Parts: sequence; structure tokens; C-alpha cells
Amino acid sequence: MNVMKKTGVKHHISQILIYIVLFFFVFMALYPLIWLFFSSFKTTQEYQLASKFALPKEWWWRNYADAWVRGNFGSLFLNSIFYTGVSTIVILYCSIAAGFAFAKLPSKATPILYKSFVIGILITLQCIMIPLFFMSNWTGLYDTRLGVLICYIGIGMPMGIYLTTEFIKSIPDSLVESARIDGATFLEIFFSIIFPMAKPVGVTLAILTITGTWNEFMLVNILASSEGIKSLPVGVQKFSGALASDYGKQFAALMISIIPIICFYGVFRKQITQGVAAGAVKG
Repeated sequence: MNVMKKTGVKHHISQILIYIVLFFFVFMALYPLIWLFFSSFKTTQEYQLASKFALPKEWWWRNYADAWVRGNFGSLFLNSIFYTGVSTIVILYCSIAAGFAFAKLPSKATPILYKSFVIGILITLQCIMIPLFFMSNWTGLYDTRLGVLICYIGIGMPMGIYLTTEFIKSIPDSLVESARIDGATFLEIFFSIIFPMAKPVGVTLAILTITGTWNEFMLVNILASSEGIKSLPVGVQKFSGALASDYGKQFAALMISIIPIICFYGVFRKQITQGVAAGAVKG
């Protein structure tokens, strides 16, 4: 009886410790967002003079309207949606197609081609910004949406091909072989078998691509000079300068750029959780 009581006490203590740790991580994740939300309703003077952690004395809703107009967020918002949406679709389709070829259609050239793609994971964006700038000038793609898109897709492909290839390798070869015996072409096998089964890794890749492209700042700022070509993170920079910053509008601009990502996770949280969990079990 005493042993059972001790076991029960240890179980309750371990549960309490687990909840404390989880609560700590939840707090660390949510507190910056909550602080940013309240700070976005302060004026710059109030933010500088009053406590940084105090609630706004007067809720300055005009920060959002001014940030949207001064930052030209209408155009930048549409550009971000365009870059993120097209990049995600192209990277997903091309990565799964390439992963299928590398994993299930081996040839003498497969190892060389696969390694030539995957080595791109080791190349940082800072190393290739200047070459990309010159290449976009030489090809006439500088300051065009197509030029920005091509760079986004090219940068996202190495990680996408690596993830999808390793995932598709775990799919039994017997499925492909039986489909071939039944007379299915490789294109039919890809759309009927591989693409549906690659949904878990597709969800993971979509999360990485969407968050990475939506928040990307340096590359689009270098490859585009026109305001009509740039994306949302560039608009946030307008409220911060070398000599002074308009903190209220800057925080409001940050909230505007964060809200779509929060909505994305809120709407697709079940699909994201199921896809990542299935990918972990499959791997």
C-alpha cells in the first residue's frame, strides 16, 4: 500500500514538473507577442519615457492606419502573398518530383545530381547575395518579380529535395513495382502513389518555405529597388532609421506582418500537427 502511495506521489510530482516546464516554454513563446501587441498601441514618446512593460495609457489605434499607409503595405502585402504562394507551390511540386526520381529511379547520374542539389544546404544566403545581384543584372531580371521568385525557389530547393528524397526512400519499392506491372506510367505513379503519400513531408516543407519566404528581408531588398516589387518585411524597415525610430508605428508594422503567419498556424494547426507527426512516425 505504501509502495502504491509513493508511486502515486511520484507520478503527481512528475506531472506537476512537466506542466511547470511546459508553462515556462509557453510563456517564453507568447510573452514577446503579447508585449509587441501592447507596445504597438503606444506613441513613440510614451514608449521612450514610460516603462517598457507598462500597458498603454492611451490606446493609439492610429499607429496601424499610419503604418499601413506610410509603409505602402497594400502593395507590399500582395507581393509577399505572391512570392510566398508561388514559391511554396513550385518548391513542393519540384522537390517531391525530384525526390521521387532520386529515390525510386536510380541511375549512374543519380548520386552526382543528388549531391549537387543537396550541397546547396551548406551555402548561406550571405555568401551568394553579391553573385545573385550580378547575375540578376546580367540576365535582365533585376528589379522584377520573376527575378526574386527564381532566387527564392532556387534557395529553397536544396532543403526540399533532401527532405523529400529521404522520405520517399522509406516508401516500399514494391508499391512502385506493382504499379509498373499493372501498366502505370511513372507520371501516373507519381500523382497516384508518391504525391499523396508524401503529404507529411510536404506539410513540413510548406511550413519551412512559407515562414522563410514571408519573413525574408535581405534578398528582396538587394534584388529589387522599386517599391512595387519589394515585400512586407522591407516596409517595416521604413520606420527605423540611423538617427531615430518611430517605435509605435514600427511595432504596429511588425504586428501587421506577423498576423498572417499567426492566422496560418491557427487555421491549419490540425493539418500541420498531423503532417509533422505522420512524418516523424514515417521517418
